Amino acid sequence: MPLIYSAKNTKISLKIKKNEVHLWQVNPDKITQPELLNKYKDLLSDDETKKQQRYKFSHDRHDALITRAFVRDLLSYYAEVAPNDWRFDKGEKDKPEIVNPPLPLRFNLSHTKGLIICAVTLENDIGCDVEDTTRSNDVLAIANRFFSPSETKELFSLPKEQQRHRFFDYWTLKESYIKAWGLGLAIPLKDFSFTIVDELAEKNTSFTIKKAISLSFAQHRVDNANRWRNWLLYPNGNEQHRIAIALRAKENNQDVAYQLRCFNSTPLQGHQEYF
Repeated sequence: MPLIYSAKNTKISLKIKKNEVHLWQVNPDKITQPELLNKYKDLLSDDETKKQQRYKFSHDRHDALITRAFVRDLLSYYAEVAPNDWRFDKGEKDKPEIVNPPLPLRFNLSHTKGLIICAVTLENDIGCDVEDTTRSNDVLAIANRFFSPSETKELFSLPKEQQRHRFFDYWTLKESYIKAWGLGLAIPLKDFSFTIVDELAEKNTSFTIKKAISLSFAQHRVDNANRWRNWLLYPNGNEQHRIAIALRAKENNQDVAYQLRCFNSTPLQGHQEYF
């Protein structure tokens, strides 16, 4: 599908259903045009500009600018609000929330080297995480320290060439779960476990997606696995990135079958829907 472009100061409306999750992505390294970057700067609030300018390195300032323009632009596809008119505050769980939203949009952002993502849904708690799998970390030591016993057992039982791959499966899923709660590492990573059925992965032209994922909890952790939906995504032709999404459905939505739609964006220029 070709890029869909917006005319100046207008937006093409995107409908989001109650049973949908929209995943947006942008590659900040591909946006270098000075004129476009200056337009992004005009979108930011004074507080956002101050935070963006605090970064020491220019590439971090660049990514922070793209991130803020990205979320403002994509939200304007859902409502008749100009990108620079959105206002944000921290919600009850210290997560960014929209001030006086025209509809009950919930969103969560994540970024790493070469990719920024945003997950959007209606009403329900949402969390997402993207990781650069090429970064140098002692992933087995991290897993041994932080993962649950069942995850660690499964990870170390795999052939060595598969262990790093599986580590990022678990890590992104765990990060997306705690981000959906908005409580960060106040939730110990050992207190919940994921099980992934690799054989049921689905493939399309853009992603390999795993959604046959089950969640369980340590005896002392109070949660309801039936309310959670989880996705793992592997961008095709991109071995660098791993993406996870976690949705915590409201009690009256826990039997809903949620659908995932994915979009690529160049803020203020257009978007492309993958599926």
